[in-house]
Amino acid sequence: MPSGPDADSAAAATPEPAVGGPTHGERAGPRLLPCGESAVLIEVTDTAAAIDLARRIEVLRSHPASARPLVEDIVAGQRTVLVTAPGAAVLSDLRRAVTELVWAPMVSGDSRAAWPGEQALVEIPVGYAGPDLDVVAAHTGLTRDEVVAAHTGTDWVVGFTGFAPGFGYLVGGDPRLVVPRRAEPRPRVAAGSVALAGPYSGIYPTESPGGWQIIGHTGAVLWDLHRDPPALLRPGLRVRFVDAGGPS
Repeated sequence: MPSGPDADSAAAATPEPAVGGPTHGERAGPRLLPCGESAVLIEVTDTAAAIDLARRIEVLRSHPASARPLVEDIVAGQRTVLVTAPGAAVLSDLRRAVTELVWAPMVSGDSRAAWPGEQALVEIPVGYAGPDLDVVAAHTGLTRDEVVAAHTGTDWVVGFTGFAPGFGYLVGGDPRLVVPRRAEPRPRVAAGSVALAGPYSGIYPTESPGGWQIIGHTGAVLWDLHRDPPALLRPGLRVRFVDAGGPS
């Protein structure tokens, strides 16, 4: 298993949590890139833009403009959206449709299909007694209780998944909770640890090394092969943390 969701070894598959948007010199607009024989990869500025674009592209799958299906799958990442076609024969049509959608002006009332899962809500009970709770409080200027209130006071959204089966990168939380990762990663983080890093919150699905700031623990099972689907957290799902009042 990789050494953690912030580990260099996992960066090729899933990027580290980043604070802020593109750096100076990065292109601000989307970029369409070829990706194999039957897919298109779109680079965007940040996770919020990736989520928004994935929702818009869902329209192509749920309301196809042609008789031939163009979209087989949509996979949002930290700053990318991968769109796969059913086959190479429709790739040019997919690329054309995605290009038009990406560069189409956004207007008020723009119709979008719901991203699968985005209407669903899962509540996660958390015992907020994590070893880094005081560190987060000191960094943010909040009290321990205010950190808990901020973490539970806003619904998060699973922006993308990666690093390990069941690990979701949650976005959309209280902006006061943007904190750096630990300077020294821990060699062992318990399964169910609820943590913060950059603009993200996450829950370690299994025991592993990791460098995120741990603020609590949950007994929720993030990955279960006997469950359908196995992952509790899936892209588009809304997540609400609930204070369990003690270790969970």
